[in-house]
Amino acid sequence: MIEKTIGRIRAIDEKIMAQAQERLDNLTKPRGSLGRLEEFAKKVAGITRNLKPSFGRKVIFTMAGDHGVACEGVSLFPQEVTCQMVANFISGGAGINVLARHVGAEVIVVDMGIAKQLTAHSSKLIGFKDKKINYGTKNMAKGPAMTRKEAIRSIEAGIEVFEEEFNKQAIDIVGTGDMGIANTTASSAIATVITGRPCQELTGLGTGLNDDQLKLKVKIIEQALKLNKPDPEDPIDILSKVGGYEIGGICGIILAAASKSIPVAMDGFISSAGALIACKLAPKAKDYIFAAHMSREKGHKAVLEHMGLKPILDLEMRLGEGTGAAVAIGVIEAGVKIYNEMATFKEAKVSTQKKQ
Repeated sequence: MIEKTIGRIRAIDEKIMAQAQERLDNLTKPRGSLGRLEEFAKKVAGITRNLKPSFGRKVIFTMAGDHGVACEGVSLFPQEVTCQMVANFISGGAGINVLARHVGAEVIVVDMGIAKQLTAHSSKLIGFKDKKINYGTKNMAKGPAMTRKEAIRSIEAGIEVFEEEFNKQAIDIVGTGDMGIANTTASSAIATVITGRPCQELTGLGTGLNDDQLKLKVKIIEQALKLNKPDPEDPIDILSKVGGYEIGGICGIILAAASKSIPVAMDGFISSAGALIACKLAPKAKDYIFAAHMSREKGHKAVLEHMGLKPILDLEMRLGEGTGAAVAIGVIEAGVKIYNEMATFKEAKVSTQKKQ
């Protein structure tokens, strides 16, 4: 399934982007005066291969999973918070629900590997999908976080989730989000392996650690990397040894969206870890990604630099869930609406002649 999906990812359409730029240059404004809003519109046109793109259906996929490494004291919150927050997502009371409603997006919550079983009532609710691979990953400080088979399955589950929703009704833009206590630890480990940067530079405070707790977190990640020796050239190996089920799921969402020529608003640090895996598997996928924002999580800037992506927003956010993606979707859509709805000089009968 993964190979088939990757095989459908094409380079974005440069010809359509050039045509979109021509229209942008003829709108009733000085050229380039709307800055990056114009860039977003042109990129969406190239991704979708459509000179009249629109955002009819916006979907944010919030992927949830637990991490065995949480027992090492790398997070201030207990593991049961993951399950409790997923219940909050389903009931519509979380930050992601509020911001998704604000921009007119749906939220699809996916259990990729929560350590507890949600109630039968919860699992039947609209907007929730059960793709549980296991009851949390293993402790990567003691051995691989998951088997290679589970890592592959996590990516496939992300692809399945996307395709199930897409086949139900076409999707015009995707946002990625996450939930999982200790998932900044896994993300820092992935980023360390793929970027080649020192672990200490890529590991932040997560849920709000103090200096001593941060030192322990770095030590645990370094211990996991030394023990498991993930292969930098094998993204599946990296995911299996120091990753998370929800991170694999995010990777699958990105690959599936790119294969359908759909733009992706990538949230913060955790989503970026999934994107690192996706782009290692399929380099063309990078061109389908919008970096929604610059997370306050320490390693995010280095990861975006490695990927060559410039964040849309810098609001000092670090919540996850897909909240940054939701806000960015509104900004990207603003650019698309400018492109579609603003009159050209000819249409508005505005003179383009310069005074002598």
